[in-house]
Amino acid sequence: MDRESSGVNTDSPGRRRLRRWLVWLLVLAVGAAALWVAWLDHGLRQAFEGRRWALPAQVFARPLFLYPGAPLSADAVVEHLEAVGYRPIAGAPRPGTFARAGETIRLHTRPFAYWDGKEPAREVRLRFAGNELRSLAVTGEPAPGLRLEPRSIGGIFPAAREDRLLVRLEDVPPLLVKTLLLVEDRQFFHHHGVRPLAIARALWANLRAGRVVQGGSTLTQQLVKNFYLDRRRTLGRKAKEALMAVLLEAHYSKEEILEAYLNEIYLGQDGARAIHGFGLAARFYFARDLEALSPAQIALLVALVKGPSYYDPRRHPQRARERRDWVVARMAAAGLIDAHQALVARNAPLGVVARPRRGLTPYPAFVDLVRRQLRRDYREEDLTGEGLRIFTTLDPAVQAVAEKAVVQALTDDQRLQAALLISDVATGEVLAVVGGRDPRYPGFNRALDARRPVGSLIKPVLYLTALEAGYTLASPLEDRPLDPATVRRLGWRPRNYDHQSHGRVVLYQALVHSYNLAAVRLGLTLGVDRVLETIRRLGVSRPLPRYPSLFLGAVELSPLEVLQMYQTLAAEGFQTPVKAVLGVTDRQGRPLARYPLRLGEALDEGAVYLLTHALQGVVREGTAKGLRRWIDPAVGVAGKTGTSDDGRDAWFAAFSGNRVAVAWVGSDDNRVDGLVGGREALALWGRAMAAVEHRSLELIPPPGIEWHWVDPRGGLASRRCPDRLRLPFLAGTAPQVRAACAGGGKPPLWRRGWHWLRERLP
Repeated sequence: MDRESSGVNTDSPGRRRLRRWLVWLLVLAVGAAALWVAWLDHGLRQAFEGRRWALPAQVFARPLFLYPGAPLSADAVVEHLEAVGYRPIAGAPRPGTFARAGETIRLHTRPFAYWDGKEPAREVRLRFAGNELRSLAVTGEPAPGLRLEPRSIGGIFPAAREDRLLVRLEDVPPLLVKTLLLVEDRQFFHHHGVRPLAIARALWANLRAGRVVQGGSTLTQQLVKNFYLDRRRTLGRKAKEALMAVLLEAHYSKEEILEAYLNEIYLGQDGARAIHGFGLAARFYFARDLEALSPAQIALLVALVKGPSYYDPRRHPQRARERRDWVVARMAAAGLIDAHQALVARNAPLGVVARPRRGLTPYPAFVDLVRRQLRRDYREEDLTGEGLRIFTTLDPAVQAVAEKAVVQALTDDQRLQAALLISDVATGEVLAVVGGRDPRYPGFNRALDARRPVGSLIKPVLYLTALEAGYTLASPLEDRPLDPATVRRLGWRPRNYDHQSHGRVVLYQALVHSYNLAAVRLGLTLGVDRVLETIRRLGVSRPLPRYPSLFLGAVELSPLEVLQMYQTLAAEGFQTPVKAVLGVTDRQGRPLARYPLRLGEALDEGAVYLLTHALQGVVREGTAKGLRRWIDPAVGVAGKTGTSDDGRDAWFAAFSGNRVAVAWVGSDDNRVDGLVGGREALALWGRAMAAVEHRSLELIPPPGIEWHWVDPRGGLASRRCPDRLRLPFLAGTAPQVRAACAGGGKPPLWRRGWHWLRERLP
């Protein structure tokens, strides 16, 4: 008799409770799994439908401006065209090509979106004569000017430092798409994100090996792995990858997934920059756009998907060639290319261009300045993730000259460092920035961050303050030691560089020869606050210490701050903020911001004119007269040398008719080096500016300027007076007393009247 028929209940209460608990646990587990899948699905769709990639900002140099008479050679234009990816093809038949015949260049420009509008493609003819562009024709008609698209000089990257050039699926060559699917996922358009048989084979291989040795991944799984997951190779991560691939396929079309893959896949490394996507890979390896790739080049890019490091064509060309040829054979077997094309592809060299300059940018000091100026208007996440296009003021030719000058200047002393900045007088646009002896090293940027004592470089500020207060270039100053009481009050005993005192001198001589004692006495008369106010009006906004030692340059400024001060002087007293950015667009080329010329507070134009004349004297006959070794004195450069205590820092800041430049030489550890502004810094400035196109500084006097001959002690001079000086004065401010050599006393009224009339006659 069985237990069931006997009526005995074998299902005890304990068993029933256990079953209920198991059922509830199962329900909870299923519910939790469902919630987790729903959460995973929501995050997956949100990320895919939102901003799929953090796109770094693209940074461009200034365009190359072409116009008849431009100081450009055919070689320079060809160099620029090659740098921006134009290819030499006879007849220049399509955009992005050029052809040269002697001193004539034909080119077919590409359409380009600038910060101030879009330029269409144009057919252009250029004729040169030596180092000058003689004529410019657009579609056969003479044209006044044209700009060529700028060079890309780097980017502003997110923390991951990924870079990519987005492409649309319809713009990708069909041969690339077919080859990619052939090699990586032949069933892509027929599965739902995973291939169970491939996963089973990979799982069996992994179990036998005791670790993950095969993937069996579909193209969708590869996208999920690159897009959402970390790099760990575990069974749990593979399961999550497969689930996410199925979810992705459930929500998006094959075309959307394929386009995302083409833009996301990792294909190489350029120093700290990760190369993602086929669009950028084509540029990185071949300096070409995708549509211009040959079958052999397409095969190499697809070959890299398996292992960009292992098959790196620059480091491992033999491996890369073998893998490429294997892909070519697959292409031929599948009928994607014919036998002849396959033969040509297998015999073709890898065709990889020389490695680009390593790192995120070849101009780290300049891009650093760009980034800082943009932070005034943009958040960091916008700069590193929105794909902004930033157009800058960098002139690659001027930058190359500046870098070469720094390297040459420091060749003989490996301990020294340097900084050099060059800007445009009229606009304040920064053309070049060098932040150290290794221009490519993105470390400490001395041009922006090295705040060092400027020495006598500050004296023009002191003398400008005096000229605005009513002094003249002929005002007498006493260049003699301070009295003991003043020394005790200051706690400081200034001396001249030559340890001599020069007695009574005029203001012009005190500045030209950089007499310290005269400067200190003048500064004490004017007061520290007035001099600090002039520094502010020249463009330095940072608070500075209120010490009398300021008069001799015991104030720390960066080379960029010094550039701003001398930029204002070069702009005839109009505060023109130096800038590194011309404009910004979004990734589609729509303008976001422009940075036009801005003029700030103006200084007294008469006082600036007088000061500039004296600064020209510094170069003609004073502490910077050694500049004539590099620059023709007729250029009329105006500038000032500066040397800090014990020769720790050497400075030279000066401007011509169209360029302002500041040079600093010193040591990071503030070591005593015996440097002299009129030697090391002057040589650096001279080397750079001798190779830069510059115009002569021809001063245009403001209304009311008079010229007089004066004695070195301040009186009106005659032809009998030795060492007389011809100086400009504001109307009515010339000396009223004749020098002893001219007879002494006031000139007769008739002589004064005749002199007044002669100065005003044409």
